[in-house]
Amino acid sequence: MRLTARQMAARVAQDIPDGSYVNLGIGLPTLVADVVPPDREVVYHSENGILGMGPAPAPGTGDPELINAGKQLVTLLPGGAYFHHTDAFVMMRGGHIDITVLGAFQVSARGDLANWATDDPTVPPAVGGAMDLAVGARRVLVMTTHTTKDGRPKLVTSCTYPLTAAGVVDRVYTDLAVLDVTPDGFLVQELVAGTTPAELQARTDAPLRFADELAVLGEEP
Repeated sequence: MRLTARQMAARVAQDIPDGSYVNLGIGLPTLVADVVPPDREVVYHSENGILGMGPAPAPGTGDPELINAGKQLVTLLPGGAYFHHTDAFVMMRGGHIDITVLGAFQVSARGDLANWATDDPTVPPAVGGAMDLAVGARRVLVMTTHTTKDGRPKLVTSCTYPLTAAGVVDRVYTDLAVLDVTPDGFLVQELVAGTTPAELQARTDAPLRFADELAVLGEEP
């Protein structure tokens, strides 16, 4: 059993406190905004120059000039603003973003993040604002599948891809587990139902430690 993308996003959303300023990376992380509890206020930031970003507009009603960093149509909530992308990067670099949720090609046991280039010559490198977010946000969460489509581990002892930033990742959410990055490497806090610690280790390049009270990852929100 593996979690769906929506289930992964819902698990990430549980760890975003009320009142947080949050940047969601391109790809899977954008799903988090759809499943944050409705009674929780989260202010979304986009590095192309938006604060107070709302959900996607209804089909046919979007403003083509109001998009997020992934070029997706978005809306602006009451009190929101859009501005020059330089100001958006000042917010990121100045430590004003509480949480960023990023995708990853690899995360090392030391918390190194690689998410902008691989060894696939058909996929062009794409740095974007990830480097600034990774070092500027107060907390860095990674949301990614546990392995690549061909089964290669994404959680590794040392990254083999170019780094986005070194030693920045706090927690990793995959379709199989929730893991904290500690001074002693990955500590598995939650494991999807039906997967054993041994099976998770077999899908992970880096050594794993498991919490004494290992929780079970779970249900569709």
